Amino acid sequence: MRLLLLNANTTEAMTARMVEAATRVAGAGVAIDGATGRFGARYISTRAAAAIAGHAALDLLAQEVGAANPGGYDAVALACFGDPGLLALKELSPIPVVGMAEASLTLAAQLGGRIGVVTGGERWVPMLRELALVLGLGERVAALRATRLTGAQVAADPAAAEAELAALARTCVAEDGADVVVFGGAGLVGMAARLQPALDVPLLCSLDCLVAATLAAARLGAAKAASGSFAPPPPTPSTGLSPGLAAMLGEGAPR
Repeated sequence: MRLLLLNANTTEAMTARMVEAATRVAGAGVAIDGATGRFGARYISTRAAAAIAGHAALDLLAQEVGAANPGGYDAVALACFGDPGLLALKELSPIPVVGMAEASLTLAAQLGGRIGVVTGGERWVPMLRELALVLGLGERVAALRATRLTGAQVAADPAAAEAELAALARTCVAEDGADVVVFGGAGLVGMAARLQPALDVPLLCSLDCLVAATLAAARLGAAKAASGSFAPPPPTPSTGLSPGLAAMLGEGAPR
């Protein structure tokens, strides 16, 4: 099995770190390749950066899964916790696409009734609330709490952020009644396992959830929708896009 991990920001070191961690989680028999955004923010932390990242993710999809590389991957893991461009990727892609927040919230909902989310960067709180509503899980998310540090700052010095992250997770449980807590974002990869002993409810790593859900989608082998809103779009003339994305849109997504 072969998965494509899309990092829609432009930090290649973060892509490499996530691929290494995801490969350990996936286990034997699964190959994971990483692809990093060619343009946009180094680390997504605003609505504007997320909108640009959606374009960057579509561009990567066309580059890696488009007509030039048919059949190379079994599924795509969108490794950005805000899931930029997720629904457009699902529409255009001939193979399953799973978002990091989508996977995390869905798996958390299987483990408890009320979900708490802890992430880096305070501007993410309203953005993730909006995303939870889009995903149909808004009523299940009891708490969204963020560190004063951005996700990039957490990734640069994880040890310095651990005490605050653990405190926020405990607050989600004690004050917000969370039955399960998600550590969301690439900057927090690997921290949930270390901090689980400090919490008496399940503490999930968003990357672990993403890998598990993407593997499940790939193994399910469900057919690409041929009708409805996620069917391949009709040919769409465009201007100024990369050759791969222009071709994928101009020809319609492969069926």
